[in-house]
Amino acid sequence: MLGEKIRKLRKQKKLTLEQLAGSELTKGMLSLIENNKAKPSMESLEYIASRLGVAISDLMGETSIQETRELLEKAEALINLDFENNKDKFKELIMLIEPYTPKLSHGYESARLLDIYSRSLFHEQKSGWKELVQQVSTMYDEMNLTARRASIGIFNALEKFYEHRYSESLAIFINERKEVEAKHAFIDPMTRLDFDYYEAILYFAVGNADAASKVIENALSYSKEKRIFYLIDELYRIAAAHSMMSNDKEKTDYFLTKLKQYGEFVEDFKPLFFYKLFKLMSLTFEQHKYGLALELINEYSEDFALVEQFGPWLYIEKGKALYGLGHYQEAIENIEKSEIPHYIHHPFDLSIFYIKHAYKALAYLALEDHSKALLTAETAVTLFEPLPDSSFKQFSNEVYNKIVETQKKA
Repeated sequence: MLGEKIRKLRKQKKLTLEQLAGSELTKGMLSLIENNKAKPSMESLEYIASRLGVAISDLMGETSIQETRELLEKAEALINLDFENNKDKFKELIMLIEPYTPKLSHGYESARLLDIYSRSLFHEQKSGWKELVQQVSTMYDEMNLTARRASIGIFNALEKFYEHRYSESLAIFINERKEVEAKHAFIDPMTRLDFDYYEAILYFAVGNADAASKVIENALSYSKEKRIFYLIDELYRIAAAHSMMSNDKEKTDYFLTKLKQYGEFVEDFKPLFFYKLFKLMSLTFEQHKYGLALELINEYSEDFALVEQFGPWLYIEKGKALYGLGHYQEAIENIEKSEIPHYIHHPFDLSIFYIKHAYKALAYLALEDHSKALLTAETAVTLFEPLPDSSFKQFSNEVYNKIVETQKKA
């Protein structure tokens, strides 16, 4: 309220009531104003504003620049928290920013706050975020903030991606990219690579591998030319995943080697884990070296941090290895421990998890539980049905057909 705002500004300026009152107001009257027990005239407001060194609009309800900056600082601190460590952060952000939204109309701080607010509304499945995205996009365009504008355009496209409506997501993304490139004369290298990465994964998601591969090839060449390594590991990972699911061993080995080299160079355990994961999948899915796979999985499982972050993937591979070694009940138990993380949405990543149902069905079949085998195999086929063709999808269909044929002979 007005009185509280005056008091806050006075204390920030380290003024006493008497000093702010000066010759035009009494100390008592100013105290009443600060406690919202008296309404100042416009002349008194102009006088108070001049004594505080602020515009009268700062006292009349508009948020001051200083107040907006302090609000943004709090919001940035919250948005940067790991979601797993604070699952209520988006609710907290909504409560923090919402009272100020009617006053956030211009300037970087206002645009960024509305940006964070719209993302928070989306994550909490509340309405109104789409309209805010359009408002923020316009604000970023007007300030020529290319990277921010691109980021919110990508966010807008990913709504459909999270719903697994990949074609719609790609169409929105292509439109957003065209808009940014038309309105912004210079696209910085990192923004260009952001665009390339999301374009590639969306082309892969709709099954257009040729277009995706071309985008990745151009992105890698551009990175090399500009000598920057932003998103390189993600590009190698998605390229390796596609090559593996297309049974292209030569390209799979090439991209995995690059992924490993990158991980070792930057000393980042995430790309190194996915290098190990792809090698494990090769042992269990292609080479059928189940004993070696199980040895490696047990070795990796001694690393608590690795299991904590990547346990779901390891449980699947352990289940596949145990199935291959004839430990069918143990295989089922390990597979059932693996749940799909909430952030997994790409068909390649989903395929890694969906194939567990095919192996689980095979384990039930080996245990002669034909009803569970058929039901589980049907689950795999149903989950894979909307995804692009891949060796994993083909394998699941083969497992289903095998179980159906087995039941016919029984």
